Formats: sequence, structure tokens, C-alpha cells
Amino acid sequence: MTGTWSVPFERLAAIDPSPFFVLSLLPYLAFLWWASKVEAFPKLALRGFQLTLVFVAVTIAAAIVAQVRFDALLANVDALHGGAEAFLTLSNLLVMLGFALAGADSRERDR
Repeated sequence: MTGTWSVPFERLAAIDPSPFFVLSLLPYLAFLWWASKVEAFPKLALRGFQLTLVFVAVTIAAAIVAQVRFDALLANVDALHGGAEAFLTLSNLLVMLGFALAGADSRERDR
């Protein structure tokens, strides 16, 4: 990129994103706390959202193993990457099923 637009983008690219990742956990934990207090929140969906934290932990561990053992990024080690992504798939499935079942129960009560 050339011109005056390149300077702000170069500065932005130089910022380490790690602190932002850690800070992003705070609102997510607040959401989990709130969701656990709301009685109408589907319990299965809550478990799915909680499992997302397990996905994050497994992904971090898998990324470290990929770097140390294979000297590669996690995205380049298919077995580790797929294993970590399985936790995200499972958490998404629980969230979807939790809300779908709660919606079905709600429609059944309304009859």
C-alpha cells in the first residue's frame, strides 16, 4: 500500500492481538454468568456455550503442540486442527439443539 493510508494500517498491523484475546473472555464470561441466572435460558444451550470455552482451551493446547512438536501452525496439522474443531462443532450442536428443543417445548405449551 502506498500513500497516506499505509501508515495507519502499518501501525495497526504492529499491534499484538494477544491482550485483546484475553480481554474478549471477560464479556463472554459475563454472558455465561447471565445466561446461568436466566431461568428461561435453555440448559442444553448453556452447556453448548460453556463447551465453547473448552474448545478455546483445546485449541490453545493443540496450537502449542503443533508448534513444539511439528514446528508448524495449527492450521497445517490436520489431525490436531480437526480434533480441536470437533469441540466447536459439538458446542454449536448443543447450542442449536438447546434452542430448538426449547422452542418446540414453548410451541407445545402454547397449544
